[in-house]
Amino acid sequence: METTEKYKGFEQGPIRPPSEASSLLIRVTRNCPWNKCIFCPVYKKRKFSIRPVEHVIKDIDSIKKHLEAIFDIAGEDKNINRTELQNYINSLSNNQMPALNAAWHWFISGMKSIFIQDANSLIIKPQDFIRILSHIKESFPFLKRITSYARSHTVARISDQDMKELVKAGLNRIHIGLESGSDEVLSMVKKGADKNTHIKAGKKAVKAGAELSEYVMPGLGGVKLSKTHALETADALNQINPHFIRFRTFAIRNENKLYKDEEFEKCNDVTTVKEILLLLQNLSGITSAIKSDHILNLFQEVEGRLPEDKKKMTDILENFLSMTPEDQTLLRVGKRIGMLGRVTEENLPSKLADIKKECERLGITEHNADQFIEEAMSRFI
Repeated sequence: METTEKYKGFEQGPIRPPSEASSLLIRVTRNCPWNKCIFCPVYKKRKFSIRPVEHVIKDIDSIKKHLEAIFDIAGEDKNINRTELQNYINSLSNNQMPALNAAWHWFISGMKSIFIQDANSLIIKPQDFIRILSHIKESFPFLKRITSYARSHTVARISDQDMKELVKAGLNRIHIGLESGSDEVLSMVKKGADKNTHIKAGKKAVKAGAELSEYVMPGLGGVKLSKTHALETADALNQINPHFIRFRTFAIRNENKLYKDEEFEKCNDVTTVKEILLLLQNLSGITSAIKSDHILNLFQEVEGRLPEDKKKMTDILENFLSMTPEDQTLLRVGKRIGMLGRVTEENLPSKLADIKKECERLGITEHNADQFIEEAMSRFI
């Protein structure tokens, strides 16, 4: 079908996973077709649309053109001549700059991966996606990985054969927001998928040969549903056995509907740690890699491969829970204000002493620490 939409130049969407920080971002869809998840502030009040395939092809061609120019300037020794680079920049129009900036970032990042934007690009027709993937592979034969976000509801509806064809065409990794395996939690936050749909989609992606990242949101069920959230999520993951399980601690802004719901009691760090521990303890029979690669997570060091690293990860959480309430507060605050990185036995006592002095200066106590931490976390949403 022909489109009347005019090409306005290279586009990039607002977000990508932390693991795709070095990736070239290619925008195939705009915003989110569901856009009802209560916890997600990203695409609200923005209309979903599918970009014409020809426009995406033009974006890819623009990147290729700029990369070839950069390669010529860099030469075989990859030593950039700044004068030649500036001359090239001066030769471009303003509307060519976004593509050049993207190409330059990708060049200095190693040019190993591409992330397809926005929130659910697998919603487009498989044949259109395959055409885009094929053009990417043809344009950048050195590429190692092509990745995309997807909704479970969408993946579950794709045929097994189409899924295999997408992977064969180059879609190496899929990121899915599982968030929870509890139907009660999923319904409360208006996720638009139930536990069975998550399991069906996850299994389909793995069966097709794609690497699968499932995102879990500790704390999403609040205090009331914390145990159910942990146990049901563990059960769903045990059935899927994704390649990666990525933690994204739940955080909300003051204007969020859940924040204003008097029946919803938000988990603090201690409750969330107990929830993550329960989830990890109930992961069984899978070989997933646990990733905690997000600034909202209290313990980004809780990472490893199942089953061999399970004890190492649970020990970190159990050690925290065995601390006095005062030391727990100091650790939590220290993590959130950047005074404490990864916890080690060697430096922790002296670090906590320094954090205590800072807490005294800021007026932070066990009684107001939750409020302080919540305000700090909200700045990263």
